[in-house]
Amino acid sequence: MYELKDVLKQCVERIQRYRQQRTRIPEQSTRMSLIDPVIDALGWDIHDLEEVHPEYRRRGVDNPVDYALLILRTPRLFIEAKALGENLDDPRWANQIIGYAASAGVEWVALTNGAEWRVYNAHAPVPVEQKLFRIVSLESDLDAASELLSLLSKENMGQNRIEELWKGYFIDRQVLADLLDLFGDGEPAPELVGLLDDRLPRLTRNEIRSSLIRARASFDYPAPTVPVRSISAANPAVSLTAEGSVTMRTDLSKPPAGGVIPPRRSKRAVSQAERSIKLADIIRVGRLSPGAGLYARYKGVSYTAELLADGTVRFDGRPFPTPSAAGRALKIDANGPGTPETVLATDGLDFWSSKDAIRGDIASLKEIRRRAADREDG
Repeated sequence: MYELKDVLKQCVERIQRYRQQRTRIPEQSTRMSLIDPVIDALGWDIHDLEEVHPEYRRRGVDNPVDYALLILRTPRLFIEAKALGENLDDPRWANQIIGYAASAGVEWVALTNGAEWRVYNAHAPVPVEQKLFRIVSLESDLDAASELLSLLSKENMGQNRIEELWKGYFIDRQVLADLLDLFGDGEPAPELVGLLDDRLPRLTRNEIRSSLIRARASFDYPAPTVPVRSISAANPAVSLTAEGSVTMRTDLSKPPAGGVIPPRRSKRAVSQAERSIKLADIIRVGRLSPGAGLYARYKGVSYTAELLADGTVRFDGRPFPTPSAAGRALKIDANGPGTPETVLATDGLDFWSSKDAIRGDIASLKEIRRRAADREDG
């Protein structure tokens, strides 16, 4: 058996060579040249059906799973393979493999096209998108890929090491999401203001609220050592430390690289007054400036666009009538033609951020529109 990292390097070389050939690599070839070697390097005997069972069916009437990895003849991990170049963002693939696992009582599943691996906890009591534990790309970050895939080794699956990491991540993710909600994007939660009002009787609620708006909060779980792609708007960047603990980090004091603030959930309903406001209206009242930069982060890459005086958006030298149209074009550029509509659909006001010309901070266009509707003066 070769060392995992050496095998991953060989896979990256093959992927780059295949891409240069500009020919489609079918699923079976992807499995043979990019997936089987990784499974073998993880200590699983790919020639033993009692350890690696291809086209596994729990019952004869079930649809087959591409790989079932077994310990003591019991499936511990399912792997669903797709052809190199297949878009793993298509929700059908995750739903398919997670459905198989749920019916078979298998907790851990992986979805891969050879170049990218996604690991899910099929038993997590949350929606499918929140069952996702990690995404790694061999070409983008070999160290992160090696860290994640090593958790799927026969030895680590036998010791259920991944379960220990998942528990910490799952709890920390929920706590951090609620912390972000409490502090809000420029508007602190009423319950946080109320708590401090009880503890600070000499201050008024408005004084406390204004102070929290000025505050720049930072939450550190602690500093990461190996970065992994962020997984969703509600889930901050996650990494593995050398000790194997899950870490999450976010800093609300400044936008990360590319000028993008961390996306945040909001429990505040969008009013009819907000919906009636167009970008041109926000420019007219001075909340946004003509020519202002728009910022977005998608699949780990930062993008910029330009807000024009009439409220249209220029992205990659092309004009678009709305931020949503510009976001859709960005996703097509990033994913290629044939991207499913479920992936392309974009709420442009949430997707893009910009500088609030009055308050001076970076916020989502939706938040800036809210401030304009409420006539906040900063």
